[in-house]
Amino acid sequence: MNLIVTTVEQGLIYGILALGVYITYKILDFPDLTVDGSFPLGAAVTAALIVRGVNPYLTLLISFGAGVLAGVCTGLIHVKCKVRDLLSGIIMMTALWTINLRIAGTANVPIFGEVSIFDNDNMNGIFHGTLASYKVCVIVLVIAVIAKIVLDLYLKTKSGFLLRAVGDNEHLVTSLAKDQGNIKILGLAIANGLVALAGCIFCQEQRVFEISSGTGAIVIGLASVIIGTSLFKGLTFMKATTAVLIGAIIYKACVAAALKFFEPQDMKLITAVLFLVILIVGMERKKKVKGNA
Repeated sequence: MNLIVTTVEQGLIYGILALGVYITYKILDFPDLTVDGSFPLGAAVTAALIVRGVNPYLTLLISFGAGVLAGVCTGLIHVKCKVRDLLSGIIMMTALWTINLRIAGTANVPIFGEVSIFDNDNMNGIFHGTLASYKVCVIVLVIAVIAKIVLDLYLKTKSGFLLRAVGDNEHLVTSLAKDQGNIKILGLAIANGLVALAGCIFCQEQRVFEISSGTGAIVIGLASVIIGTSLFKGLTFMKATTAVLIGAIIYKACVAAALKFFEPQDMKLITAVLFLVILIVGMERKKKVKGNA
């Protein structure tokens, strides 16, 4: 039972990250590798603030804001400096490694004895006894649902529709007298804000900041998006954002199941193989759709 609860916890945390990747990968069609840097950015900001006594709930907003700034920088490099999308993400990801170290002060910052969104007087008063083991899962679920609902509401606005249009047809946005470059920057800002938010929650759940925590984050995000959107594509009543969150949980469940039969050092290989299988299945489905069309 503990394994299931832990898998759901991790899946929902990475599900918030996947919501950000969904914006760049599915909506903007932008291969944004900034994710590998903005995820630990959220964690670095959180650790630095919590050890200084800042309210842990406030760190959620501040981390989101830090991620927004990282996304804006990536967008400016791409749009204003005319650097290719993939290279823009790589440049920002590389820069964030040093920035994260500067913010945190060191490559590893433990926050075991500090107050967090999961461990404080209010939460401990609500979740006690048998409910204590579900505390983290419930809190992460609430934050993930709020992030999903807010994103859904935004995508229904005029700005949200323009964001979708940029990924589908940039010329249409230009014909509407809108700057497609600015809309891209906005999309990258929101996406990396969500990724940094996930990093903030991850740091408080693990009770430690680790500089390498963002390594492979983009792979997890992409896998979650592909799994969710592929498995639940035929369910018209389910929103894509919901499918992405469920896809993240399924991905973490697959990894947890695989680790039962392999050693922990095989984790990267398992992740790579699983991601490759997901990509192949996704491409096969696209071929079938085109064939039927």
